[in-house]
Amino acid sequence: MKLVVNTPGTYLCKRGDCFQLQKDDNKSEISVKKVEQILITTRAALSTDAIELAVENNIDIVFLKSTGQPLGRVWHSKLGSISTIRRKQLFLQEHPLGLELVKEWLIQKLNNQIEHLTKLSMNRRDNRRNIIKAGVEKIKCQVNHVKCIKSKCVDESREKFLGYEGSASREYFQVLSEIIVPKYKFNGRSRNPAKDPFNCMLNYGYGILYSSVEKACILAGLDPYIGIMHTDNYNKKALVFDLVEMYRGYMDEIIFKLFSTKKVKKEHFDEVENGGYYLNKEGKTILITEYNQEMEKKIRYKGRNIALKNIIQYDCHSIANKILKEDL
Repeated sequence: MKLVVNTPGTYLCKRGDCFQLQKDDNKSEISVKKVEQILITTRAALSTDAIELAVENNIDIVFLKSTGQPLGRVWHSKLGSISTIRRKQLFLQEHPLGLELVKEWLIQKLNNQIEHLTKLSMNRRDNRRNIIKAGVEKIKCQVNHVKCIKSKCVDESREKFLGYEGSASREYFQVLSEIIVPKYKFNGRSRNPAKDPFNCMLNYGYGILYSSVEKACILAGLDPYIGIMHTDNYNKKALVFDLVEMYRGYMDEIIFKLFSTKKVKKEHFDEVENGGYYLNKEGKTILITEYNQEMEKKIRYKGRNIALKNIIQYDCHSIANKILKEDL
């Protein structure tokens, strides 16, 4: 589970083999064995003993901005695996393996969008079902375009990849807007701050995914800063941006379900100037609670039954193994 500190003034310390949360006279303890990551989303105090306990148990402590974007993290000083993987990553943008990986990641993202919309169509018998069906067909066309890309490396096809991905995503979110609870209808994607509650929660959820992908990269021995599809920029975790695309669909499904089941309330958001929205403490609790529950579920994934929470790590290890075996 992800241990989330979202109450201002909370003190996180160690008590035996547990993390203890203190706020005024209220105290609660959570066994270190149950925690995979600690998210700090507000003003809080941490003891050095708690930090040491986390580091010793391979638990990273992530500090999130109000938008959900990772601000920083406390992590052990050892990189996973051997440096050979990170050296080989540098050549992937100009190697056929890089092209193969990007196609695989993008196709998986678009197929996740198709699967999500297909699930939503099963519970609808009105015109919205036709809207979903039309959207699915358009996204399938983009999948075919991606499959048909023939070049020697990513550098030769980057603009095509971005174009096909962008077209599919616009169609996908237009369909979601058409079938969501009417009062939460939105106009495309918006960020920092979001212009509507749905995008607000989506942005925060994606922020959680970024931190999970970065952790999985480090454990697998991948350098999160050396991307393939996303180009290298100063202090930009390019590989994280590459890989996170495969998992956005899982977060989309979780968040859309929260809106559809009317668990989301107006009170879960704080409005800011220019009509922007930020997720408040209650909204974060709703989202992260649902996220933790969904991540425990097992699905059929690449020929095996696997818990959703383990998929990212499984993929990162597979990618690292492919890179090691390739003659780069």
